[in-house]
Amino acid sequence: MQGTAGDNTPGGEAAAVASPTISAVLAGYLADEKARLAAKTYGLYADVIELLQHSLNGYAANSLDKGKYELWEELFNAEGDQHREFCEIFGPEHILPHIGEFLSYFMVSKVMAGQDLLRASGTVTKKLAKWLADKGYATAEQAGDTVERGTDAARDLPRAEKLGAVLYEVTSNKYSPEDTDIEDRFEIMRMEPGKVWLEGFEDGRLLGPICLPVEATKLCRVGWTIAGAVRETGKKCVLVEAWKVYP
Repeated sequence: MQGTAGDNTPGGEAAAVASPTISAVLAGYLADEKARLAAKTYGLYADVIELLQHSLNGYAANSLDKGKYELWEELFNAEGDQHREFCEIFGPEHILPHIGEFLSYFMVSKVMAGQDLLRASGTVTKKLAKWLADKGYATAEQAGDTVERGTDAARDLPRAEKLGAVLYEVTSNKYSPEDTDIEDRFEIMRMEPGKVWLEGFEDGRLLGPICLPVEATKLCRVGWTIAGAVRETGKKCVLVEAWKVYP
C-alpha cells in the first residue's frame, strides 16, 4: 500500500516527511472530482476536504505513537519555513482512521454547518474512501468500513443537527441553572412519542421519562448522545439544557 514513507528515520526533514503527504493526496482527490462535478457540488466537496484537513491538523496527532508524535511535535513547533502541519508531515494511511472522529466529533462540535454540508460530509468521505482504495492508499477493508460510516453520517448528521435545534428551542432561556442540575453526556436509551429516557455517562443512572415535543422524539435515535443538563425534582426529570447532539 502506498503512502507509508515517512517513518521516523534520522537524516532531517526530507527523510522524515512522508511522500506523498496527506495534503498532496487530498489535493489529487479534489483534482479528480473537479473534472467530473458541477461547480456547486465541487464547492461542497472542497469545503468538506478543507474541514477534514483542519480536523487532521488539530486532532490526529493525539493518536500517534511516541516516535511519530515526537516528529510531529518537532516540525509543528518549528518556526518560519520549517513549520509543518500534520497533513504536511504524514502520509495518507492516517486519513481513514481519523474519519470517525471527523464525522462524530469535529463536524458536530467544531463546525457551524448547515444541512447540505453535514450531508455532504458523509457523501464525500464515502467517495474519498473508495478513491483511496483505488489508488492503493488504503485497503478494501478500510474503505468498506469508512463507506459504511459515511453512509450513516450522510443520514444521521443532518437529523442530529435538526434535533439539536429543536432541543435548544425547548430549553433556551426557560430554566435558570441550579447547583443540583446534572451536567453530562446522556445516551438515549429509550423513547416513546413525547418521552425519552437518558443514561448519564458519568454515573450510569437512567433518567426519565423526560417529556419532550413529539417532533423531538421522532428525531431521536437509541444510542445517540445529548450533551446537556437534566434536573430531577422528585420523580420528575426535565431537560434544562441541550448543547449538542452526537449521532
